[in-house]
Amino acid sequence: MKSRYNKLVLGLMLLSACNPLNVDKVIDPNNPSEAGYTENATRQQVQFLITGLEEKHRNYVFTSTAALGSFGREVWYLNGSDPRFTTDWLGQALKEPNSSFFGFGNTGGTVYYNPYQAIRQAELVIKSVNSAPQVTDAEKSAVIGFARTIQGYQFMLPANLVYDNGIRIDVSDPMNPGPFVPYQEAMNHVKSLLDAGYAELNKSTGAFTFKLTAGFNGYNTIDGLKKVNRAIAARNAIYRKDWQGALDAVNASFMDLNGNLTAGPAHPYGAAPDAFNPLYYVPNANVNTMVVVHPKLITDALPGDKRVQEKFLQRTAPVVNSTTYAVLEGMYQDKRWPNNTTAIPFIKNEELILIKAEAHAQLNQPAESVAAINIIRTAAGLAPYAGATTTAALIDEILFQRRYSLWAEPWGHRWVDARRYDKLSEIDVSLDKGTVFKQFPHPQAELSWNEYTK
Repeated sequence: MKSRYNKLVLGLMLLSACNPLNVDKVIDPNNPSEAGYTENATRQQVQFLITGLEEKHRNYVFTSTAALGSFGREVWYLNGSDPRFTTDWLGQALKEPNSSFFGFGNTGGTVYYNPYQAIRQAELVIKSVNSAPQVTDAEKSAVIGFARTIQGYQFMLPANLVYDNGIRIDVSDPMNPGPFVPYQEAMNHVKSLLDAGYAELNKSTGAFTFKLTAGFNGYNTIDGLKKVNRAIAARNAIYRKDWQGALDAVNASFMDLNGNLTAGPAHPYGAAPDAFNPLYYVPNANVNTMVVVHPKLITDALPGDKRVQEKFLQRTAPVVNSTTYAVLEGMYQDKRWPNNTTAIPFIKNEELILIKAEAHAQLNQPAESVAAINIIRTAAGLAPYAGATTTAALIDEILFQRRYSLWAEPWGHRWVDARRYDKLSEIDVSLDKGTVFKQFPHPQAELSWNEYTK
């Protein structure tokens, strides 16, 4: 009897041990918890997060180019499936952006919501590397410096979209974000992030011991990342009208007055499982959907400007889009990308030289400004600048050169430039019968959150 009892107890114990309802806790590798990466993180975990940060760093590219480029009439996005890419984005029939604007949705889309994802990812990188026992203090400083640099860049995207409406800069707690702050305060915050990142990079030397993508080739050392940081700081400085600060920043960046104008870090692309270059279209493809060159870029160009031949491909047949308000024809398409895996620069030497020219002009240093302008003009096959050297005249020339040198780069340069010099009214809308927006309202998700948290 005792033997049978013992066997019964043992059987129950075994059954209990095999109970399918008693499942060990498993960390989902596809959706790991934040704690899993911020408590005693391994080097590999830190590396995963850095690679993820680079991926999020590029998510804004298409909308920033196609939409903001449309606002500034650098491009038209002619879409045969949905005319709202022209009727709404070009402000036809006096359309104005609203909190759920087409192509941006309730979240503000990839130039508002996605930058905040990158900013949060960078914060996760910092928490992770700070918790990693295998990573030296110098390595931690390098990673933190890189993350802060990306944060500075990303904060400028939503700030430039909503402009006077302001953005949140305190997003450390996503369930309790800070208030909206004015544009200049947001740009000052960007400066503080970039300066903090630069200070962290200065604590380290030599190689950046974590792997960056090919987009950072030539800049994947501590010295290289410091130069990228200062390049972004120079862009930020002209938005803050800190002209001496802009000069100081470009002089510490990778600017090379005798170098390749296209040099600079880039967003890489590739075949699956990576993403293709979102701005590439097959040359002369027989399609009804394409981002095309705005016709004024062709008619306003100076004779012999090499940038026209190098950037714009004349099609054998136009891409045509008809709305109630206008018939739009795109006779030229983007020629910059040899194939669908070509990297897209996010800041380059040419922009830095133009920032230098602008800063000198604003500081009443016309000779230095003209010298920088002429580097750009000479490279474009144009004669040296021979116009007036007043500040106003030089700024007009610089804005004209920026229009071609920085055409359709993933930032909306012309729209932002025209706004900061109060020249939005000078953007020609005669061909599309539209309007030029000044800024966007806060997306509906932000407004709903404010109501929810009252």
